[in-house]
Amino acid sequence: MKTREVTIINQGLEDEMEVWGYRPCLWKRVLVGGGAVCSGGLLLLLLYWLPEWGVKGTCTHTSLRDAHTLLLRTTDEFKQWFRAKVHVMSAPGKKPFDSLDLQSTAQRPNGGGDHGISAVLNEHHGKLKQSFQIHYFTHHSTKYYWNDMMQNFELYKGLEDVKVSCADIHSDHSPGLSKTRQDYRRLFFGVNEIAVRVPSLFKLLMKEVLNPFYIFQFFSVILWSAEDYYYYATAIVFMSVISIATSLYTIKKQYVMLHDMVSAHSVIRVSVCRGSKDIEQAMSTDLVPGDVIIIPANGMVMPCDAVLVHGTCIVNESMLTGESVPVTKTSLPSSGEEAARSFNMEEHKRHTLFCGTHVIQTRFYAGELVEAVVVRTGFSTEKGQLVRSILHPKPTDFKLYRDAYLFLLCLVGVAGIGFIYTIILSIMNKVPAKTIIIESLDIITITVPPALPAAMTAGIVYAQRRLKRVGIFCISPQRINMCGQLNLVCFDKTGTLTEDGLDLWGVQTAEGGRFSLPEADAAIESLVNSVFVAGMATCHSLTKIEGVLSGDPLDLKMFSATGWILEEPTEEETALHNPIMPTVVRPPKHSVPEANQNNPLTHNMELSELSSCEIGIVHQFPFSSTLQRMSVVIRRLGEKHMHAFLKGAPEVVVSLCRPHTVPQSFTETLETYTRQGFRVIALAHRQLESKLSWHKVQSLSRVLIETNMEFLGLIIMQNKIKEETAGVLLELRQANIRTLMVTGDNMLTAISVARDCGMVRVHERVIIADAAPPKDFHPASITWHYTENPAQTNKSNQSVEINLEPGVHDQRVTQQEQSYHFAVTGRAFAVVTEFFPQLVQKLVLRGTVFARMAPDQKTQLVEVLQSIDYTVGMCGDGANDCGALKRAHSGISLSELEASVASPFTSTTSNISCVPNLIREGRAALITSFCVFKFMALYSVIQYLSVTLLYSILSNLGDFQFLFIDIAIILIIAFTMSLNPAWKELVWRRPPSSLISGRLLCSVLTQILTCLVFQVLAFLLCL
Repeated sequence: MKTREVTIINQGLEDEMEVWGYRPCLWKRVLVGGGAVCSGGLLLLLLYWLPEWGVKGTCTHTSLRDAHTLLLRTTDEFKQWFRAKVHVMSAPGKKPFDSLDLQSTAQRPNGGGDHGISAVLNEHHGKLKQSFQIHYFTHHSTKYYWNDMMQNFELYKGLEDVKVSCADIHSDHSPGLSKTRQDYRRLFFGVNEIAVRVPSLFKLLMKEVLNPFYIFQFFSVILWSAEDYYYYATAIVFMSVISIATSLYTIKKQYVMLHDMVSAHSVIRVSVCRGSKDIEQAMSTDLVPGDVIIIPANGMVMPCDAVLVHGTCIVNESMLTGESVPVTKTSLPSSGEEAARSFNMEEHKRHTLFCGTHVIQTRFYAGELVEAVVVRTGFSTEKGQLVRSILHPKPTDFKLYRDAYLFLLCLVGVAGIGFIYTIILSIMNKVPAKTIIIESLDIITITVPPALPAAMTAGIVYAQRRLKRVGIFCISPQRINMCGQLNLVCFDKTGTLTEDGLDLWGVQTAEGGRFSLPEADAAIESLVNSVFVAGMATCHSLTKIEGVLSGDPLDLKMFSATGWILEEPTEEETALHNPIMPTVVRPPKHSVPEANQNNPLTHNMELSELSSCEIGIVHQFPFSSTLQRMSVVIRRLGEKHMHAFLKGAPEVVVSLCRPHTVPQSFTETLETYTRQGFRVIALAHRQLESKLSWHKVQSLSRVLIETNMEFLGLIIMQNKIKEETAGVLLELRQANIRTLMVTGDNMLTAISVARDCGMVRVHERVIIADAAPPKDFHPASITWHYTENPAQTNKSNQSVEINLEPGVHDQRVTQQEQSYHFAVTGRAFAVVTEFFPQLVQKLVLRGTVFARMAPDQKTQLVEVLQSIDYTVGMCGDGANDCGALKRAHSGISLSELEASVASPFTSTTSNISCVPNLIREGRAALITSFCVFKFMALYSVIQYLSVTLLYSILSNLGDFQFLFIDIAIILIIAFTMSLNPAWKELVWRRPPSSLISGRLLCSVLTQILTCLVFQVLAFLLCL
């Protein structure tokens, strides 16, 4: 038999899937139709629950090109199956970015010369010689189109698909699209809309009712009604109706909330460029990748992902990042080395305006407009992908639920034995056929209790209510049980373990290659007009919004410490000048007369000019987390020369400075501060050439500016640990729950905070694992050194033995084994992951501090921890933690902003005291689930034994006996059992995670055997 080749779509991505093609088969459909009639519709239900059977049972395998139906299976651990229908559309081209040069006229991808396409689109369908039939299918709000060359389906995301460079975006795409070309691209990209359709109540009801448990309950109710057992049947119907109504209300409410969140400002009117000069008003739903939109001066909510090509914008990105701090976005480089690189949204995000973010203000040249080229639309945008992840989440994988299904299958097997036994016994005793059918089916409803799902859900519902009382809100109730099994929690640092804001502890200037003594106040007379304080006052991304200074909290603290004043131009002032009007900063008036005459920024001034002493910020290079720095170009009003200031991570800033300007004691001084937990920022300065003009500076690459700098000194910021942090971490440690710190901050600062809050105890040592990628024929390498003595690195006698046996991390280990921790930077983590994959698991087993970690690395770390059987919790403030919060077994957001919609739990308390509360309630719900399951299973098996014995003498329990057992004993106990609150302390021992364990099975089987012995003895004695 020929093996069928498996085709992969989205290869290497998170939503990677295998795909097979099928076409309808008449004889299979006839057979399925006959089977459905004979089974009373049960076969159709089975095919609905198992889509792979539904496709294979009605279709035959064929090539993807000829397929009418596709069968999809995810390649992750869940192996989910989906079916998709293939559709066909007609288009004058095969791909959205085809030039469609029908008249041999050279055209740019976005340029003019679209006479040919206009003719094609308007031509009568009967004469459409250039029309192509394109096959596509839709899955999870995303369209996939057939590619003849690849012989596979592919996804069109947007402008990035054509691998266009930054310079090409300026030259080829900035004129905008013609109307006909826009219409053509819309055939592929569809309407620019993130459509969250709120399903009708009827659709939700059908989906809920067709759940296997409800079908079984429906079957049970019919059977009991046939036996005139109306009382319990009514009770089950009543519970089912309440359960279905509650579920429908919750699901509908979540859909409406998501719809309202997405639809707010999603459809607006925008100004679109048509060619070089024409501007027309259009609906945002008409936009396609390649369109050029104009950002109005008073801002807008972005309806798509777009890259700035002209002007500057100040944006609030809280919808995506959870961080409400305004961010400055600058135009994409049009020349230089960076402009030659391919455009990538991740790399060029400081130039990209993301869908759903709010543009607060714009800056522009007089006579020029702030323009942006549309890159992605609809569900391909960053906001669209976030909404997709909420609409189509990965299933919850928890051992309890897997074991519960196995246990139910065992009960079904036991019921099957009773079913056969009842039929044989009834036939031997010549019982009427109707009685045989009813009694044999009744055995199944006795063995598999229909009230089990409702009883198990009760514990989770009660826990959810208790969580709500302590300010923890849950959008995924099934995750509460998972919280009871958490044995590791990752914490973000800033805003989570420590206070959100930073305080200026002091500054330490450098002059002549030496450090001066640290000063606590930057606004003292000797410093207020110095180059150092001028750098503090200008090197930031602050802006005034409605008269209030806004921006990064660190920048705000730093600027306010200088005592300087910031002024921004109004729209009228900007319009009156040819060059862009700069933001201006100036020192407080009282300090100007005592200005330092030796200051390079003031020594060329006339005495009359000294009173103004204003500095204009000509150009900003925003802070980049990848580069770990930001810079500005400034000019004192009236001076010929411009200056550049650079601010960032000390190690990075020093590497860009002239060596003789850096004090020899730099490394020791920096370590002194970072060991004490201070956040240290370095400042540098450079005087630029006089030939540089305002316009030339706007297009200069930051690489040309950020070089050959003069080191100015250090700014020392203090980040205080929250009062609750140390106590909570101690409580988690005593409960045998491991804690990690995952932060974007400096390594030594993170280690200091870890020691101060008790994550690393006093007697424990920290080993920094550093790694370097291959360079100049040298292979990748790893070095190890203790933080207490960094000079000692990877000597042959300094080795650490790590035992990576299953379950080691779960057991009590000796004091000696726990006496060290690894600390890893994001750079080292990336190198180890790529070049030393065999060490990754060993590293994370002992890793406690992960510093300078990018958002995607946080998610990657969570996945590695899950791969070594940790049940992982993640606690963050919502800023850059969204990926990790979603991926963890239990994500707890301390932010109530919209980004937290993706997190299963959101706390209204802005400290980590919510973590023990959540774990306690999780343990209570998990224990309740186990107890209810055991109790219901025991009750059903014991009742099964009783009924089986009674069937042997052609007898049965009476209706009121059944009613008393089912309602008075079983339901009341099962539901009241869940009312027990969580224990007030976290203990060392966690609840069991598996139903299929020796201890639990022994308990259940012993109880069943005991009851069996007593029932058999009583039965024999009464005969």
